[in-house]
Amino acid sequence: MIPTLEWLPTGVNFLDQTKLPLEETYVLATDYKQVATVIRDMIVRGAPAIGVSAAMGMAIGIDRSTATTLSALTEEVALIAKILAETRPTAVNLFWGIDEIRNLYIELAAKNTPIAEIKSAVVAKARRMYDEDIAACKQMGAHGASLLPKEGTVLTHCNAGALATCGYGSALGVIRSAIARGHKIDVFADETRPFLQGARLTAWELMKDNIPTTVLCDNMAASLMRQGRIQAVIVGADRIAANGDVANKIGTYGVAILAKEHNIPFYVAAPWSTLDLQTATGDSIPIEQRDAREVTHSNGKQMTPHGVAIENPAFDVTPAKYVTAIITERGVLTAPYNQSIRIMAKQTEPELTAV
Repeated sequence: MIPTLEWLPTGVNFLDQTKLPLEETYVLATDYKQVATVIRDMIVRGAPAIGVSAAMGMAIGIDRSTATTLSALTEEVALIAKILAETRPTAVNLFWGIDEIRNLYIELAAKNTPIAEIKSAVVAKARRMYDEDIAACKQMGAHGASLLPKEGTVLTHCNAGALATCGYGSALGVIRSAIARGHKIDVFADETRPFLQGARLTAWELMKDNIPTTVLCDNMAASLMRQGRIQAVIVGADRIAANGDVANKIGTYGVAILAKEHNIPFYVAAPWSTLDLQTATGDSIPIEQRDAREVTHSNGKQMTPHGVAIENPAFDVTPAKYVTAIITERGVLTAPYNQSIRIMAKQTEPELTAV
């Protein structure tokens, strides 16, 4: 299992994804402000991993607080949540992770629980969320494996693998599960400009698992689809609206349109925590704008003229009509998504088991 992040007695340890694939180094966050920096700077990235990282940020902030009264600690919890919430606005898992710990804190504080017991409880909760994320990824893999071709090439965009989760992966977890069941699959990984999550991260982790992988420039998919060289597309998500619209890494929308044109199934794999039932459509999903330098520079070298305008949205929204199915740990959703999501939301949350 690739160690994306880990709770240690000394702090939260993160694999530095900005240094991959050539260097495997770790960043130890010893307080919640450092966790916020790790999330903002994309040392850790991927919606599920961001969610659990935020939970651990809340937990470490509470655990290491020097507040001696519940009223003082409550004020500090509000500040911790605010700072973490300002890091990556598109990934709804960020707010889910914050709320899971904050809600537990509010519940315990309302009962005048001793501060020491509160600290122990929030740390235990954050650590359980880590384990539950891995179990959810394996359940996604079990639900989605049969959707992938028995033999052929699957295209993926960005990185929705072990590196984007606490382990195993969402979209790449489905691929891993299919291969474990005997499917003969190889992978085309879009490079995913400008941060190159596909070229750097997806290729790195799939090669670690000896899964045949070919990196593509982002503008190559259409030609290869026309040649019949791609049998399915599977991606992750950072937020899924109540109608099935999907926010994912910039460029996903274009891949979905191409898949529709060429009659290729387009699957989205994401944990249930990525579904935002409070957001009616993708039009209301906030899109993070990132630093222009990610576009203007490559490996520290400037690639564009001085002073040129830069547009750098980190995500785009794929309308639900382009999505063949959404794979979650609870099961597979199909259109009409506003109905299937609502029905699944009413079901009792299943107990997650390792697959």
